[in-house]
Amino acid sequence: VQLVESGGGLVQPGGSLTLSCAASGFTSNYYLIGWFRQARGKEREGLSYISISDGTTGYADSVSGRFAISRDNAKNTVYLQMNDLKPEDTAVYYCACRRGVVTGQFLFLTNNYNDWGQGTQVTVSS
Repeated sequence: VQLVESGGGLVQPGGSLTLSCAASGFTSNYYLIGWFRQARGKEREGLSYISISDGTTGYADSVSGRFAISRDNAKNTVYLQMNDLKPEDTAVYYCACRRGVVTGQFLFLTNNYNDWGQGTQVTVSS
């Protein structure tokens, strides 16, 4: 599976951005997509996940209520809508993929994914 993120950029505090993760190489709908971010000097952090097959979602406490993950199966694309952005949201954002349908807290861990995109930079600054 190949993943390509897009939609990053510079946004003012309180603003919104929508990131896209375009996937290719799916052989079925039994995949899980996760969004992660890595700020400079910090470890990669799991933010959210979605099941391609049934749309089940999960959110980390740090973004719950501000970020929303969704999918468009016809376009093989997963989105991350980010609202009320804060300077501490500044990071490179990555999407990742693994085969399967089982969801849970383990999907916030980087070592549970097989394929990664190249990342897109999000900078929140006035």
